[in-house]
Amino acid sequence: MSTTNDGESNPSHNELEQEGSSRGLLPSPTTQSCEESGFGKKRGEYKKRSKAWDHFHVKHVNGVRHAICKYCEKDIAADPKSHGTTPLNTHVAKCPLNPKNKHTGQATLCLGETETLEGEVKGALISWKFDAEAIRKSIAYMVIVDELPFKHVEGRGFQYMMRTACPSFRIPSRWTISKDCYQLYLDEKIKLKHLLKNNSGKICLTTDSWTSIQRINYMCLTAHFIDNDWKLNKKILNFCPIASHKGTEVGKAIEKCLLEWGVDDILTVTVDNASSNDVAVSYLRGKLQNWGKAVLGGKWTHVRCVAHIVNLIVNDGIKKLGDSVDCIRAAVRYVRQSPSRLKKFKECVEIEKIECKRLFCLDVSTRWNSTYLMLDTAQRFERAFERFEEQDPYMLQELENLPTKSDWTKARFLVIFLENFYQLTVKVSGSKYVTSNNFFTDISHIHGILIEMAASDNEELSSMARSMKEKYDKYWGKIEKMNMLIFISSMLDPRTKLEYLEFVVCQMYGESDGTTIAGLAKDAMFELFNEYKMLNTPASNSVSHVSSLSSESQRSKTTFYGHGDASKTITDRYKLKFKKRKMELGGRDAKSELEKYLNEDCEEDDERFDILLWWKTNSLRFPILSKLARDVLAVPISTVASESAFSTGGRVLDTFRSSLTPRIVQNLICAQDWFRSSKTELNVEENLEELEAFESELLKTGTESTVIDL
Repeated sequence: MSTTNDGESNPSHNELEQEGSSRGLLPSPTTQSCEESGFGKKRGEYKKRSKAWDHFHVKHVNGVRHAICKYCEKDIAADPKSHGTTPLNTHVAKCPLNPKNKHTGQATLCLGETETLEGEVKGALISWKFDAEAIRKSIAYMVIVDELPFKHVEGRGFQYMMRTACPSFRIPSRWTISKDCYQLYLDEKIKLKHLLKNNSGKICLTTDSWTSIQRINYMCLTAHFIDNDWKLNKKILNFCPIASHKGTEVGKAIEKCLLEWGVDDILTVTVDNASSNDVAVSYLRGKLQNWGKAVLGGKWTHVRCVAHIVNLIVNDGIKKLGDSVDCIRAAVRYVRQSPSRLKKFKECVEIEKIECKRLFCLDVSTRWNSTYLMLDTAQRFERAFERFEEQDPYMLQELENLPTKSDWTKARFLVIFLENFYQLTVKVSGSKYVTSNNFFTDISHIHGILIEMAASDNEELSSMARSMKEKYDKYWGKIEKMNMLIFISSMLDPRTKLEYLEFVVCQMYGESDGTTIAGLAKDAMFELFNEYKMLNTPASNSVSHVSSLSSESQRSKTTFYGHGDASKTITDRYKLKFKKRKMELGGRDAKSELEKYLNEDCEEDDERFDILLWWKTNSLRFPILSKLARDVLAVPISTVASESAFSTGGRVLDTFRSSLTPRIVQNLICAQDWFRSSKTELNVEENLEELEAFESELLKTGTESTVIDL
């Protein structure tokens, strides 16, 4: 220890060494002697004193130590005597693949594409900079939306493309991508929960079940609602396995899903006509009543799928013309059985100068819409079939009956007849536009077609129409069997209202019965409106404040006031009694808003009319009625929204990916639905005309290249 002139002592050299050793700045003599002697450590190992070594692997080249970056695999000389850890720390801070680095460098302007909310892709000048995390998210998005397997990222073609497009990006493994897909699902689920929580309207459900290639029963639960911006939403909440298709099991599974999502304000549940669904809806109705969320006791909660009823009606009618349909089906099957037959048939098409480019396909006998499509295509090739019969001597030997002129005539009549039902099914199956307002119009359209065809001179068509009318009456023949929301949703359409409803029901059921039905529909409308009126009055909202008071405070106020309405002021009780008295005297105050709407002139019937925009614009004029309309117009009248998820499930769970667990299947299908919402649906079918044009262009290019080579 040395002393300065001021009397302060300075540490000696040995003391500085000891202090540096204790702080880890300098190696202690003991450590040096151990390292020199080789005791306590294996040869070639070095103590990693810097945090920089957390990002590097050690590698020795010709006796010199090198550090290999764990992210970009860059080789950096790291000899302790010559280099130190400064180059390592510098590289860690600038490494483009380090996930902790946020690139704040200048972005690059480039001509790219942007996607609008409607799914439209447009060219635009955009700024871009490398972001490894964003690229990984985009790959996970691609795997989900395009229904790709996780191992797609390990494919040779994908890796070659990524190395060419972005060499600095480290391609993740399939395990990493599967985790990224799950994280995307969780992120989107949080957003959807927030949307449902902040949504002030009621939610309508559709559900259906499906058995996968794994022999697992899956249930799809889809929510339909109109958000605060008056946009129709369709979101798959769950795609989960269920123990069985029994009604009670389905009901409990739906209840579990609703509790998981924190959703209980349900208006309707749309299901098909299976008897088990009646039990499931009855179970849910009881739960909604317990939760205090059942509108009018839940008497209109059960909505039957229109598409399934139409399917039952049409299948009964097609049986009447079964022989003609069977002959044409057999002829189509014969031509499609052999490539040589199909080639010969195409030659017949060219000779007969038939310009139809559609390819005929076999139908599924239990699905009338596929039968309609088969007949619609086959009848266009009638002349080609006749020529093919003349040129193929074996056709008559293999087929018992060939299609005759009479069969083709019946097929054409049947196609014209079924086209109405096919177009109707397509229309009611939409999930991106309101369908409930056309519910009554659609069934009245079916009724009119059946009445006209039943009076046809063609006995076979007339008999078919009568058979279909019997099935129609089973579901929509009597008002007692119909959900009153059918009529209420029609009255909420500003283009029709009550006037059109009264006129059409009188045309359908006669003047006497029609007037009675219209009166019942009007009463149901006012009953539902009064329910919404009570739910949205300040007096009824103040009742909920009672539950927030402590029981002791409540008992004290009850003792003081001498009645049970201690939480209300005297003025509040007077207002509530006054409203009840006015409703008992005729309900003029409660009905004035609804009567004002019904008494106004109807809007012009224009195809461009946007019913949601109309109600959004007029919501200030009709504050209570607009809330009712917002809920009722969200009711889906078919279960196709849930059934379409099974098509996706069939592609996700194909024979090559049948080992996916139910949880992963749910993550992929739900996330895909959320990403595709309000955008163009995936079309997995190729356009024949586009393929032919592409093939012609290839042949043309090949010919030109051959000429150049010559």
